[in-house]
Amino acid sequence: MLFSVALLAYHCMMLLVFTRRKLESVHGFSKINSFGDLGFEVCGPLGRFAVDIMIVLAQAGFCISYLIFIANTLAYVFNADNQASILGLSSKTVYLWACFPFQLGLNSIATLTHLAPLSIFADVVDLAAVGVVMVEDVLVFLKNRPELKAFGGFSVFFYGLGVAVYSFEGIGMILPLELEAKYKDKFGKVLALCMAFISLLYGAFGILGYMAFGEETKDIITTNLGAGLISTLVQLGLCVNLFITFPLMMNPVYEVVERRLCDSRYCLWLRWVVVLGVSLVALLVPNFADFLSLVGSSVCCALGFVLPAAFHLMVFKKELGWDGLIMDAVIVVLGVIMGVSGTWSSLLEIFASKA
Repeated sequence: MLFSVALLAYHCMMLLVFTRRKLESVHGFSKINSFGDLGFEVCGPLGRFAVDIMIVLAQAGFCISYLIFIANTLAYVFNADNQASILGLSSKTVYLWACFPFQLGLNSIATLTHLAPLSIFADVVDLAAVGVVMVEDVLVFLKNRPELKAFGGFSVFFYGLGVAVYSFEGIGMILPLELEAKYKDKFGKVLALCMAFISLLYGAFGILGYMAFGEETKDIITTNLGAGLISTLVQLGLCVNLFITFPLMMNPVYEVVERRLCDSRYCLWLRWVVVLGVSLVALLVPNFADFLSLVGSSVCCALGFVLPAAFHLMVFKKELGWDGLIMDAVIVVLGVIMGVSGTWSSLLEIFASKA
């Protein structure tokens, strides 16, 4: 399932790139800088509005999950009992607000290029932390050998499908990244290699985590590792990664809100208001995995699969053969089915956990 979602996500990312290149090669079309610009060129104001709303919801959803992970992890590391802390606030709330002023500073950086060194550092820290967790998982599995299930039923399948879609959802970043790429002819190959590597990493990480802890596997796997110096360093490393990645993933949100409210001019106070809003929502979301699945199933299926295939179909409809037409149509239908089923499964899980 994971590799299938990754392949489909990569295919749809490249559909966006091909669609932009096609439109920009036609006389009369302006330069297309973002997914929203592409939606406007294909479907007019309605297309741009649909893309903008979904990008804001999806990218903000990613960043909300980052803050949930960071706050929960720090609360687990430094306040294992998660009791009320300063002025009656929970430790999760305290740590989330402690991150807030630093996020204001990071999100004040205007361009993706300036964020690149920080992003590379975050990825190095992340890979090191993930490697340590996987080694620890193997050691725990060899020691405990918990009972495992190969398939947990269709409700779990669709729930996991939403998480998988969420994991590979970065389509709002594809056109800005390709725009800044120095060698655009190699962009597709580099993207394919990155997606393949990430798929292997995600797959190994998930399998080893479940093999180590079985049905006791928690939403945030690092909380399964227990106390100790290595465990603490790993969890802090993952927090650093997400903390630095936050402004990178918020970039498409700023592009949308600044275009709509400030005529595409950089606006510091507006970015700060958005960061405040995302932080407030993160305080209200109780469960990390349920939130991931809901965002992945609802917004990400439409944004990652349905719209790219639909736009590609509209632009290339006179050039595609029957196989191409059918392929795009199947992706649109599949995206709708995945979105509806996954959203329903995620909502059931959320309401069940509240009950």
